[in-house]
Amino acid sequence: MLKCVLLQLGLGICLAAWAQGKPNIIVIMSDDVGYSDIGCYGSEIDTPNLNQLADGGLRFTQFYNTARCCPTRAALLTGLYSHQAGIGWMMADNGHAGYRGDLNKRSVTFAEALKPAGYRTYMSGKWHVTKHISPDGPSHNWPRQRGFDRFYGTIHGAGSFFDPNTLMRDNTMISPYADPKYTPEEYYYTDAISDHAVRFIREHEESHQDASFLMYVSYTAAHWPMHALEKDIAKYKGKYDAGYAAIRQKRFEKMKTLGVIAPDAELSPADETWEDMPFKEWDSRNMEVYAAMVDNMDQGIGRIMQSLKDTNRFEDTLILFFQDNGGCAENYGRNMGQWKKGNYPKRADQPTLKPLAADHLQKHMQPKQTRDGWPVLTGPGVMPGPADTYIGYGRGWANVSNTPFRTYKHWEHEGGISSPLIVHWPAEVIRKGEIEHQPGHLIDIMATCVDVSEADYPVEFGGERIQPMEGVSLVPAFLGERLSREAPLYWEHEGNRAVRVGDWKLVSKRSVGEWELYDLSKDRSELHDLAEAQPERVKAMAARWHMWALRANVFPLTPYYKNRKRG
Repeated sequence: MLKCVLLQLGLGICLAAWAQGKPNIIVIMSDDVGYSDIGCYGSEIDTPNLNQLADGGLRFTQFYNTARCCPTRAALLTGLYSHQAGIGWMMADNGHAGYRGDLNKRSVTFAEALKPAGYRTYMSGKWHVTKHISPDGPSHNWPRQRGFDRFYGTIHGAGSFFDPNTLMRDNTMISPYADPKYTPEEYYYTDAISDHAVRFIREHEESHQDASFLMYVSYTAAHWPMHALEKDIAKYKGKYDAGYAAIRQKRFEKMKTLGVIAPDAELSPADETWEDMPFKEWDSRNMEVYAAMVDNMDQGIGRIMQSLKDTNRFEDTLILFFQDNGGCAENYGRNMGQWKKGNYPKRADQPTLKPLAADHLQKHMQPKQTRDGWPVLTGPGVMPGPADTYIGYGRGWANVSNTPFRTYKHWEHEGGISSPLIVHWPAEVIRKGEIEHQPGHLIDIMATCVDVSEADYPVEFGGERIQPMEGVSLVPAFLGERLSREAPLYWEHEGNRAVRVGDWKLVSKRSVGEWELYDLSKDRSELHDLAEAQPERVKAMAARWHMWALRANVFPLTPYYKNRKRG
């Protein structure tokens, strides 16, 4: 036994020494945030820390996700297309290899890939790549069991920002109100994610300063519900009273000035009109809260940046920031037909329910009540923001978030899959404040991490044959060089399909929809369908998509229709 312990200790020392001098890596992802929602991509929302990272690094204008939360996380973590990792849809097991709702064993996470190269690994935030969320159920696909040394966050995909469900520290489910290790004046999940990322950096410096680290920071901002701290909301009071079109137009013009869209770019048609919104004060407040959520996340990123500076790691840390899908048009808490008749709940004058104990474990995505006894309500009877509300910001504001593109989260048009990508690495990224127009995809994050860490991507892991990475390293772009991508980029979600070959993109809504063809070099907003004019190109690209779908476990496309429960 002593010999075994000494051997493990010696191996740990060797790995730490090997990792010394390698860059730290921080992967940061926001949730349900649109292409134009941060300042350096066109927004009026105050994001000085992300702007600073962009000014000192590189901005990609054509970076892509998978259009939905958990498939994106599966592809990000593994460097595979989401169906190959077992999560082509949500957390339901539909009996097919691409739709098991659980990260499979033929994939490795970037934490599992980098640990053998001597990296310490940390995660703070949303996991959402397993159907097993019960504290008494299987835990083989929780972060600690998939390569992370430390974890603070939620296993489930959505919940209250003031009382999140499935909240865990490492492998133990906890209540934020009975947690002796984290006692803020007011609990707010975005702050908790940021603060634990900072804690992991500082504790790493105290206990493992000779090793490099990989950290995954997975925010839930700004996924519904619209929850924010009042101090952050106040900053945006009245800022959105002009409505959807006016804000969208201002962003569109700013984006051209910034160079993130072409000078001759076109603005896609609006999907909602402000004049038709019967509850304008309420809906302005929805966007004020949304802006506050993004603002608070940026504040937390600033604290993470400061902790790197305080520990002398800022210069040699690669920071990657991006988003899991486009702005969300889901109608959660927004039944307009019902509300127009005045048939909606209104806030009482005082709490009407029994308070919950501090150690009560919150297990509902939408809590039934707040800790102090207020019923949780939807609709315009209550202004969004506090813990007793649960409302999405709606299609009109999602249309603003995705300026200038069409569609939203769920769909494979540019509004659903386009994300900012900010790359900051002072020691190696020589392009300061520049813009990169080469396409990238979140499957490239694994390849990039393996590249900069000098890790060996495994052929086998845990007795299983591991699928090869699908992405390419983004490092050449950091140096102003071409990426080595030869294969097209592919997408499928809920029957929505797309393939990009060079500047050409073939896309359809649902598997029964007609293919549309766009030249993205001239028409990034996808307004001029060339499918009828170029049937041979459509045929060839559709055939490539079909061959990929066969290879990547995309078929059959029917599981979504067999289980239409929304996640």
